[in-house]
Amino acid sequence: MSGRLIYVMGPSGAGKDSLLGFARNRLTGEPVLFAHRYITRPSGNGEQHVALTEEEFAARSTLGLFALEWSSHGLRYGIGIELDAWLERGCTVVINGSREHLQHALVRYPAADVVHIDAAPHVLEARLGARARESAEQVAARLARRAPFSLPDGVRLIAIDNSGALEDAGHAFVDVVRGAAAFER
Repeated sequence: MSGRLIYVMGPSGAGKDSLLGFARNRLTGEPVLFAHRYITRPSGNGEQHVALTEEEFAARSTLGLFALEWSSHGLRYGIGIELDAWLERGCTVVINGSREHLQHALVRYPAADVVHIDAAPHVLEARLGARARESAEQVAARLARRAPFSLPDGVRLIAIDNSGALEDAGHAFVDVVRGAAAFER
Protein backbone atom coordinates (compact mmCIF):
# COMPACT_ATOMS: atom_id res chain seq x y z
CA MET A 1 0.00 0.00 0.00
CA SER A 2 1.34 3.40 -0.88
CA GLY A 3 -0.52 5.54 1.67
CA ARG A 4 0.24 6.18 5.30
CA LEU A 5 -1.86 5.02 8.26
CA ILE A 6 -1.92 7.03 11.48
CA TYR A 7 -3.33 4.92 14.33
CA VAL A 8 -4.57 7.18 17.14
CA MET A 9 -5.19 5.65 20.56
CA GLY A 10 -5.37 6.61 24.20
CA PRO A 11 -7.51 6.34 27.31
CA SER A 12 -11.13 7.40 27.40
CA GLY A 13 -11.32 11.10 28.18
CA ALA A 14 -7.93 11.94 26.64
CA GLY A 15 -9.67 14.03 23.99
CA LYS A 16 -9.02 11.88 20.93
CA ASP A 17 -12.28 12.88 19.23
CA SER A 18 -11.63 16.56 19.97
CA LEU A 19 -8.14 16.32 18.46
CA LEU A 20 -9.46 14.47 15.42
CA GLY A 21 -12.08 17.18 14.91
CA PHE A 22 -9.49 19.92 15.35
CA ALA A 23 -7.23 18.30 12.76
CA ARG A 24 -10.08 17.55 10.35
CA ASN A 25 -11.02 21.24 10.30
CA ARG A 26 -7.43 22.31 9.58
CA LEU A 27 -6.51 19.69 6.99
CA THR A 28 -9.38 20.26 4.58
CA GLY A 29 -8.18 19.95 1.00
CA GLU A 30 -5.04 18.03 1.93
CA PRO A 31 -4.61 14.33 0.99
CA VAL A 32 -5.65 13.25 4.48
CA LEU A 33 -8.77 11.23 5.27
CA PHE A 34 -10.32 10.48 8.64
CA ALA A 35 -11.81 6.99 8.68
CA HIS A 36 -15.27 6.49 10.11
CA ARG A 37 -15.61 4.32 13.17
CA TYR A 38 -18.64 2.07 13.34
CA ILE A 39 -19.79 1.57 16.94
CA THR A 40 -22.69 -0.25 18.55
CA ARG A 41 -23.62 2.89 20.50
CA PRO A 42 -25.88 5.81 19.58
CA SER A 43 -23.96 8.79 18.20
CA GLY A 44 -23.60 12.06 20.07
CA ASN A 45 -21.58 13.64 22.86
CA GLY A 46 -19.03 15.03 20.41
CA GLU A 47 -17.92 11.61 19.18
CA GLN A 48 -17.84 11.21 15.40
CA HIS A 49 -18.97 7.70 14.48
CA VAL A 50 -21.56 5.70 12.57
CA ALA A 51 -23.98 4.08 15.01
CA LEU A 52 -24.92 0.47 14.29
CA THR A 53 -27.12 -2.00 16.10
CA GLU A 54 -25.54 -5.26 17.23
CA GLU A 55 -27.31 -7.00 14.35
CA GLU A 56 -26.07 -4.48 11.75
CA PHE A 57 -22.52 -4.75 13.08
CA ALA A 58 -22.62 -8.57 13.02
CA ALA A 59 -23.93 -8.58 9.45
CA ARG A 60 -21.16 -6.23 8.26
CA SER A 61 -18.57 -8.30 10.09
CA THR A 62 -19.83 -11.51 8.50
CA LEU A 63 -19.65 -9.86 5.06
CA GLY A 64 -16.02 -8.84 5.68
CA LEU A 65 -16.77 -5.12 5.55
CA PHE A 66 -14.37 -4.16 8.35
CA ALA A 67 -10.63 -3.76 7.87
CA LEU A 68 -10.28 -3.68 11.66
CA GLU A 69 -12.74 -4.57 14.40
CA TRP A 70 -12.63 -5.05 18.15
CA SER A 71 -14.76 -5.11 21.30
CA SER A 72 -14.28 -2.90 24.33
CA HIS A 73 -16.43 -1.79 27.27
CA GLY A 74 -19.33 -3.93 26.05
CA LEU A 75 -19.37 -2.29 22.60
CA ARG A 76 -18.18 -3.37 19.16
CA TYR A 77 -16.01 -1.08 17.05
CA GLY A 78 -15.03 -1.30 13.40
CA ILE A 79 -13.11 0.54 10.69
CA GLY A 80 -14.51 -0.06 7.21
CA ILE A 81 -12.65 -1.71 4.35
CA GLU A 82 -12.60 1.62 2.51
CA LEU A 83 -9.44 2.15 4.57
CA ASP A 84 -7.56 -0.20 2.25
CA ALA A 85 -8.75 1.58 -0.92
CA TRP A 86 -7.71 4.96 0.49
CA LEU A 87 -4.26 3.70 1.43
CA GLU A 88 -3.87 2.05 -1.97
CA ARG A 89 -4.55 5.43 -3.59
CA GLY A 90 -1.75 7.03 -1.58
CA CYS A 91 -3.81 8.88 1.00
CA THR A 92 -2.78 9.49 4.57
CA VAL A 93 -5.55 7.96 6.68
CA VAL A 94 -6.18 8.69 10.35
CA ILE A 95 -8.11 6.20 12.48
CA ASN A 96 -9.27 6.29 16.08
CA GLY A 97 -8.17 2.88 17.33
CA SER A 98 -7.81 0.95 20.54
CA ARG A 99 -4.71 0.38 22.67
CA GLU A 100 -5.81 -3.19 23.32
CA HIS A 101 -6.24 -3.87 19.60
CA LEU A 102 -2.96 -2.25 18.52
CA GLN A 103 -1.06 -5.53 18.06
CA HIS A 104 -3.78 -6.85 15.72
CA ALA A 105 -3.77 -3.61 13.72
CA LEU A 106 0.01 -3.75 13.34
CA VAL A 107 -0.20 -7.26 11.91
CA ARG A 108 -2.33 -5.90 9.06
CA TYR A 109 -0.64 -2.46 8.84
CA PRO A 110 2.94 -2.90 10.09
CA ALA A 111 4.10 0.50 8.81
CA ALA A 112 1.45 2.44 10.75
CA ASP A 113 2.47 5.51 12.71
CA VAL A 114 1.12 5.15 16.25
CA VAL A 115 -0.03 8.27 18.11
CA HIS A 116 -0.83 7.94 21.81
CA ILE A 117 -2.99 10.74 23.21
CA ASP A 118 -3.05 11.03 26.98
CA ALA A 119 -3.98 13.51 29.69
CA ALA A 120 -3.36 13.87 33.40
CA PRO A 121 -5.53 11.60 35.59
CA HIS A 122 -7.55 14.50 37.05
CA VAL A 123 -8.27 15.76 33.52
CA LEU A 124 -9.41 12.30 32.40
CA GLU A 125 -11.69 12.03 35.42
CA ALA A 126 -13.27 15.44 34.80
CA ARG A 127 -13.83 14.74 31.10
CA LEU A 128 -15.33 11.31 31.69
CA GLY A 129 -17.64 12.73 34.34
CA ALA A 130 -18.75 15.55 32.04
CA ARG A 131 -19.71 13.08 29.28
CA ALA A 132 -22.33 11.58 31.60
CA ARG A 133 -22.28 8.26 29.71
CA GLU A 134 -21.34 6.25 32.81
CA SER A 135 -21.91 6.22 36.54
CA ALA A 136 -19.25 7.52 38.92
CA GLU A 137 -18.34 3.89 39.71
CA GLN A 138 -17.89 3.08 36.01
CA VAL A 139 -15.72 6.17 35.53
CA ALA A 140 -13.56 5.14 38.50
CA ALA A 141 -13.21 1.63 37.05
CA ARG A 142 -12.15 3.06 33.68
CA LEU A 143 -9.55 5.26 35.32
CA ALA A 144 -8.19 2.36 37.36
CA ARG A 145 -7.78 0.24 34.24
CA ARG A 146 -4.78 1.38 32.23
CA ALA A 147 -4.89 -0.66 29.04
CA PRO A 148 -1.40 -2.00 28.43
CA PHE A 149 0.19 -1.82 25.05
CA SER A 150 3.59 -2.56 23.65
CA LEU A 151 5.18 -1.79 20.35
CA PRO A 152 7.22 -4.13 18.22
CA ASP A 153 10.70 -2.99 17.25
CA GLY A 154 10.68 -0.41 14.49
CA VAL A 155 7.18 0.96 15.16
CA ARG A 156 7.24 4.69 15.76
CA LEU A 157 5.28 6.02 18.76
CA ILE A 158 4.37 9.69 18.99
CA ALA A 159 3.01 10.81 22.37
CA ILE A 160 0.81 13.90 22.72
CA ASP A 161 -0.32 15.24 26.08
CA ASN A 162 -3.80 16.74 25.82
CA SER A 163 -4.09 17.89 29.44
CA GLY A 164 -4.11 21.60 28.56
CA ALA A 165 -5.59 23.75 25.83
CA LEU A 166 -6.99 21.84 22.85
CA GLU A 167 -5.13 24.19 20.50
CA ASP A 168 -1.75 23.16 21.92
CA ALA A 169 -2.27 19.43 21.49
CA GLY A 170 -4.27 20.06 18.31
CA HIS A 171 -1.44 21.89 16.56
CA ALA A 172 1.01 19.16 17.64
CA PHE A 173 -1.31 16.52 16.18
CA VAL A 174 -1.80 18.45 12.93
CA ASP A 175 1.99 18.65 12.60
CA VAL A 176 2.24 14.87 13.00
CA VAL A 177 -0.41 14.27 10.34
CA ARG A 178 1.11 16.78 7.93
CA GLY A 179 4.52 15.20 8.47
CA ALA A 180 3.17 11.76 7.60
CA ALA A 181 1.37 13.12 4.53
CA ALA A 182 4.54 14.91 3.36
CA PHE A 183 6.54 11.69 3.87
CA GLU A 184 4.33 9.97 1.31
CA ARG A 185 4.92 12.53 -1.45
